[in-house]
Amino acid sequence: MHENDISYLIRKATFTIHSTLGPGLLESVYETLMRHELQKAGLAVECQVGLPVLYDGLRLENGFRMDLVVEKAVVVELKSVENLLEVHHKQLLTYLKLSGHKLGLLINFNVPTIKEGIFRKVNGL
Repeated sequence: MHENDISYLIRKATFTIHSTLGPGLLESVYETLMRHELQKAGLAVECQVGLPVLYDGLRLENGFRMDLVVEKAVVVELKSVENLLEVHHKQLLTYLKLSGHKLGLLINFNVPTIKEGIFRKVNGL
C-alpha cells in the first residue's frame, strides 16, 4: 500500500475518533484509540517504536520513541496540547530522517476542528 493511501486511512480514523469523543483526552488515550481504529481497517500498527540515535560512534538504543508506525511506512506523532510548537514539527521531521521513512503525520487532537490539527511532513517523498 502506498504512503498516501495509508495517510488517507489514518486521517479517516482521526476524524472518526475526534468527531465521536472530541478534544481534551490524554495523548495515551488517543494513541490506543488510533491503534484500534487502524487495526480495524486492516492496517499493521506498531506503538511506541524505539528509534536508535547514532552519534560519533555511540548508539543510543532508545534515543526516541515514535508514537505509531503504520504499515512500516508512515510515522504518526500524536499530541493533545493547547498549541503545537515548532519543536513538535521538528520532532517528526527528525523521526523521519533517522528512521528513513518518507511520510509522517503530526496530529494534535486538542483542537475544535480536527482538520486544523493534522500536519503532513515528508522526507524525500
